[in-house]
Amino acid sequence: MRIMIATAGSRGDVAPYTGLGVALRGAGYDVALATTDTFEPLVRRAGLEFRGLPADTRSHSGVRGNREMLRAAASFTTELGQGFADAAAMGTDLLLLSATTAPLGWHVCEATGTPSLGVYLQPTAPTGHFPPVVTVTRSLGRLGNRTAGRLALRMADRVYEDAVTRLRARLSLPPLRASAMRARRERAGWPVLHGFSTALAPRPSDWRPGLEVVGPWWPHHDTARPLPDRLEDFLRAGPRPVLIGFGSMAAGDGERLSDLAVRALRRAGLRGILQSGSAGLTAAGNDVLTVGDVPHALLFPRVAAVVHHAGAGTTAATLRASVPSVAVPVTADQPFWASRLARIGAATAPVPFGSLTAENLADALRRVVTGPSYARAAAEAARHMAAEDGAARTVEAVRRLTGA
Repeated sequence: MRIMIATAGSRGDVAPYTGLGVALRGAGYDVALATTDTFEPLVRRAGLEFRGLPADTRSHSGVRGNREMLRAAASFTTELGQGFADAAAMGTDLLLLSATTAPLGWHVCEATGTPSLGVYLQPTAPTGHFPPVVTVTRSLGRLGNRTAGRLALRMADRVYEDAVTRLRARLSLPPLRASAMRARRERAGWPVLHGFSTALAPRPSDWRPGLEVVGPWWPHHDTARPLPDRLEDFLRAGPRPVLIGFGSMAAGDGERLSDLAVRALRRAGLRGILQSGSAGLTAAGNDVLTVGDVPHALLFPRVAAVVHHAGAGTTAATLRASVPSVAVPVTADQPFWASRLARIGAATAPVPFGSLTAENLADALRRVVTGPSYARAAAEAARHMAAEDGAARTVEAVRRLTGA
């Protein structure tokens, strides 16, 4: 059986599916991962077939506010939709669709009769337990949260409207609004597996049947590949350092953020590692080291704390390593995950990116490194996560769906 996993976005929207793909391949399936060309090396290193989708997240990497993000998302999805059918046509018996690609994939499934399953990294279905993960940061009460969640889905459907119109024309399907297709899938009870930990976000009790939280999908990495020698030397040269990185966020802010990070580290009396990322963080000195792409699973257990943008994957990786966080959310779902870290006690209160200073970062670092409660909370979450096997539960769901 040929399975195509389709996802698009930043690295954090793609990397977890490499681990899921490897698990499915180990279960005997032929697995392709369809995403944008930027991530072809990531996919091929996992030993998975790569299928390209025609959009480029790098052109939107400097986007911050929600309004600007929605405009960029509409442009991105229109590009994305143009090649979606081509990727699926390369041989697909089952489509696994991320939250980003599902509003396009549903139409391909209608045209081809291909079965599908949702594999989401964020909770998107409306619930009274918390507000929508992208548009609202504070609870509005149970009724308000559900209402806001429905509005958020309507906003998302508008983002996809042009892409859906063009894709259905290409597939020779009659016109159908994005919202109408979503409603159709909801009435059918379309199954969605959510790849995050219940330690952070338990399954809402008011979700419909078919929406499940299975646990994280961890990015694939070569376990035989050691950390770079210079990084190993730095780690062994003194007390555990703090890692600071913003992943795919903050492009163009590298110089300011690098200076701010170094001043914060020295103000707090801590050694530090700057992970360059899209921002291009860089610094030098006996007490600070700059690194590039290093697997979280190898590095995070070796540090005292992580300063990060609170993307879903990075958030989960800190907890898996029993490491406390200082979350500096930038946009999208990041404020949600940042608040969840603080809620379980594994992070200080979030420091919004727009108000980040060397002084408030240093203060947060002192508290998270010296306050034992943060590390205890992270370790408790790690024990909870160790009992979750998101990849295995997804393989089981695929077998039930396909009978293969």
